[in-house]
Amino acid sequence: MGLREKLSGKAGKADAVCHVVNSMGLHARPACILVQEAAKFSSEIRLAGGAVKEAVDGKSLMSILTLAAGKGTQITITAEGPDAHEAVESLVRLFESGFDED
Repeated sequence: MGLREKLSGKAGKADAVCHVVNSMGLHARPACILVQEAAKFSSEIRLAGGAVKEAVDGKSLMSILTLAAGKGTQITITAEGPDAHEAVESLVRLFESGFDED
């Protein structure tokens, strides 16, 4: 699946690289699930990959949809804050599960 997860050298910062595995990509339904999960954490969460060159706000549905991330797209999840590691782990699990679509 191409997952890489690490806690960076700075406390309160984590990132992971994963791939969109569900056949329809990161469309509105999984993006909404992602936003709802990200909102549970106080850390700032950013996603990068797909059609957008800069990282987008992981707590914004519209921002996530601009990624236009189809199946197989590599996504980098970055979080910074007191619960960064937990946030990244939780979001990675969503990507790995294909958002329970397939």
